[in-house]
Amino acid sequence: MNHTLILHQYAASPFSEKVRLMLGYKQLAWRAVTVPAVPPKPDVLALTGGYRRTPFLQIGADIYCDSALISDVLEHLQPEPVLYPPHLKGVARVFAQWADSTLFWAAMAYNLQPRGAQVLFAGLPEGLGQAFAEDRREMRAGMVQHRQPEATQAYRSYLRRISNMVEEHSFLFGAEPCVADFAAYHGLWFTRHCVPVLADIFQPTPAVLEWMDRMAALGHGQVEPLAAADAITVAAKAEPLPLAPEAFQDEHGIPLGSPVTVAADSFGTEPTAGTLVAATRTRYTLARTDPRAGTVHVHFPRIGYILRKAANP
Repeated sequence: MNHTLILHQYAASPFSEKVRLMLGYKQLAWRAVTVPAVPPKPDVLALTGGYRRTPFLQIGADIYCDSALISDVLEHLQPEPVLYPPHLKGVARVFAQWADSTLFWAAMAYNLQPRGAQVLFAGLPEGLGQAFAEDRREMRAGMVQHRQPEATQAYRSYLRRISNMVEEHSFLFGAEPCVADFAAYHGLWFTRHCVPVLADIFQPTPAVLEWMDRMAALGHGQVEPLAAADAITVAAKAEPLPLAPEAFQDEHGIPLGSPVTVAADSFGTEPTAGTLVAATRTRYTLARTDPRAGTVHVHFPRIGYILRKAANP
């Protein structure tokens, strides 16, 4: 189990769907741990130390946070088929970053309007919908939030632009999908599958629906469920993987071995505390010890995250 891919996710999580489809595209076998949509999340925190966004990827005692970093990890583990074609590497990354932020938040402001929320929370235990809304409001604290009318207009415009792209090709940049397709897909997937009452927004762009059908056909790979307690046991019995011999890139004046925190710069800014053991061109790695999970390495992408020296106790 030390080398098994374990995705901590839940069914209606858009970013989880992004990663599930990438796993399917690469035809990888993986185990699925279902995490709660709202706190408390004691099993999540045992592994991440503070980070509670969904999903995160576990390989033994290594924890990879953020779907952008997970994309890089999957590409390294299974280079074919490629997520980052050499001739598209720059534009695909730039597009994916836009899709995971600007496009995603426009889509979700549209998706979670009252009609969508009513469908999404129908049949759930009393109070869970309100708890979800309050939790996500707290996680968005400090973010610029667009009102639903403006978000809807933006979403319509973005769908037309995506339609223009997929009218010319099977996928956004050609005959095969790349990381940009997966990043653009998941917010739209939420509209179509989680709040279908709002899916009429796709009517003017049938080419988008055809592209979505091609994306969905990639599947989720070979998946088996795993209990959260078993995933923690996997971490406790494993050692973190040796760190890659990449040069230390010091942009903060914080030497390796320092107690630090890493937190997202916008949505879900709960910090993870640990010892800085790597700071490469693309990621930070913290070592931390948990009574249940043992010693783990928690990895974050540099882009979108803030490294700080830990305050003195």
